[in-house]
Amino acid sequence: MKIRFLGTGTSTGNPEIGCSCEVCTSSDKRDERLRASVLIETDGKRLLIDCGPDFRQQMLCAQQTEKYTEIDGVLLTHEHYDHVGGLDDLRVFCAKGAVEIFAEDYVAQAIRTRIAYVFKEHKYPGVPNLRMNEIGNAPFSVAGINIIPIRLLHGRLPILGYRIADFAYLTDLKTIPEEEYAKLENLDVLVINALRHKEHISHQTVADAIRQVEKIKPKQTYLTHVSHHFGLHSVMEKTLPETVAIAYDGLEILMI
Repeated sequence: MKIRFLGTGTSTGNPEIGCSCEVCTSSDKRDERLRASVLIETDGKRLLIDCGPDFRQQMLCAQQTEKYTEIDGVLLTHEHYDHVGGLDDLRVFCAKGAVEIFAEDYVAQAIRTRIAYVFKEHKYPGVPNLRMNEIGNAPFSVAGINIIPIRLLHGRLPILGYRIADFAYLTDLKTIPEEEYAKLENLDVLVINALRHKEHISHQTVADAIRQVEKIKPKQTYLTHVSHHFGLHSVMEKTLPETVAIAYDGLEILMI
């Protein structure tokens, strides 16, 4: 399994417009962060988790090293724009048929409302061909790949994380219901959000994320969905436990 981090930033991205802090003005490319998303390749299939407004730019960057012409499924964590704003750009992946989208019912309904032209019976020529699949908090499969949804709470909003084999992707969470931890046992790689150091109403702090890592006990963890208040990559990486790293845009990890 290969995981490529397309984006690792929060909703405003890094640098944030109009900001001159040390992170937003950093010359370290690892401090430049597009909106959070990952591309997973496993068993000859490609799965995308979230499709934010930077998707086109992210894929153009990815194609500097590898050509991408097919996506077998898109898993959505929730309806917020920084996670779904690039769905229209999936049109280039529709040459061979519909791109399969997987989302909870309330997320699916929100998307049908926002980009209604995509789901009309009589579509305008050239719009993306997206097939919406409504899921719950029960295992399902995409192109033969088994997926385990993980219920998370983004403040009070119920959202989903996903486990694929021994990899789990959890973003935008504030808390994890106790009954969901059993789904996170024996992970090789955990990706989890760590917005900043100051308390936030709907996102984990860095300290919150480390406490989750201590409870879940994955072999390796990568922090994502970080803001410019997180701190410089080069500084923060020295403060973290040995098995915790900071993800950055374009990072690829290979799981054997």
